Amino acid sequence: MSGIRWRLPVLVAVLATTIGLVAAPAHGASPEPSPGGSAAKINLGYFVQWGVYQRNYHVKNIETSGSADKLTHINYAFGNVTNGQCAIGDAYADYDRFYDAASSVDGTADTWDPGALRGNFNQLRKLKAMHPGLKVLFSFGGWTWSGGFGQAAQNPAAFAESCYDLVEDPRWADVFDGIDIDWEYPNACGLTCDTSGPDAFGALMGALRSRFGADNLVTAAITADGSDGGKLDAANYGAAAQHVDWYNVMTYDYFGAFDADGPTAPHSPLTAYDGIPAAGFNSDAAIQKLKGKGVPASKLLLGIGFYGRGWAGVTQAEPGGAATGAAPGTYEAGIEDYKVLKTRCPATGTIAGTAYAYCGDQWWSYDTPSTIGGKMGYANEQGLGGAFFWELSGDTANGELITAMASGLG
Repeated sequence: MSGIRWRLPVLVAVLATTIGLVAAPAHGASPEPSPGGSAAKINLGYFVQWGVYQRNYHVKNIETSGSADKLTHINYAFGNVTNGQCAIGDAYADYDRFYDAASSVDGTADTWDPGALRGNFNQLRKLKAMHPGLKVLFSFGGWTWSGGFGQAAQNPAAFAESCYDLVEDPRWADVFDGIDIDWEYPNACGLTCDTSGPDAFGALMGALRSRFGADNLVTAAITADGSDGGKLDAANYGAAAQHVDWYNVMTYDYFGAFDADGPTAPHSPLTAYDGIPAAGFNSDAAIQKLKGKGVPASKLLLGIGFYGRGWAGVTQAEPGGAATGAAPGTYEAGIEDYKVLKTRCPATGTIAGTAYAYCGDQWWSYDTPSTIGGKMGYANEQGLGGAFFWELSGDTANGELITAMASGLG
């Protein structure tokens, strides 16, 4: 997510971060081939651990919304990266929170028996039992917790060992089918700047593949900055691709009210358009650059945001207008869930394969079921491994957006 700046407020030892994905595996835990002989398309969604607090979004909501039937993979976000090692991010949400029968995904209450698993991990275990084909990966890093990757890259083997020991902890080893790395950004700047060099990312992913082996998934969420000399050119993503099952290409957050005065522009444009504020800041530019670096299309997943970005103080409906600041949002100014925007500020137009909306003095951009259909068509035409989205709680209670993704991927 080229320049992702959205992160929810830290709540009670909770933190916030964001990400993206990519497609088709080369290892034992890959999706099963479809009857037609081609690999099944990946439809992956992020579940955020802090969503169980203020957002009141739980694993049970994945089931009641109908989303579980449409997902192939879930990325659980996030684990921390500290002292050169993988670490638990929020122990209470992850494996200690008690779920009673009414709030549990399978209608069975947790137990306080010694050693019993609770929290999101146990809920995900139950969800997998209800959907045997569903895979879950433990994602580490994200915007807020990427600062530790530089130290981890100094000893990739030790880092990989720590991650394996955590993901495969006997208390929850059956919950996870692999690991996802969301390093924002190797040899470039995110919340902090990394100077570990262009080959550090590949060394890190190679160590993870070696330790986790062919029977576990190893993936990474990566920048979608397709500009000349931009973040995709800062690290050797082409060479590192041999170690991953897929890349989650974070093709969103290109533009937003982090540039308070505008110009207004869609945060997830599929293609360039006349007047786009920055060259290379669009999904197709990123996909084509990665292909040009030798990454197989089948190892690329197109990223979709289940939220919008918006400005206030805008006087024109079309993109390119001036603004005075961020539009108000439920949790953070300048950002809002699709489920809220679809009625609060309905789409009034489309540009570059995505939608925008002008209401009052606010201007928002976000994807709708219709524009997602077009993006899934693009993913299919390009031979991508599928798509992924950030994140589950932004969708409607009946899963409008994930339904559009599943239908579009076929």
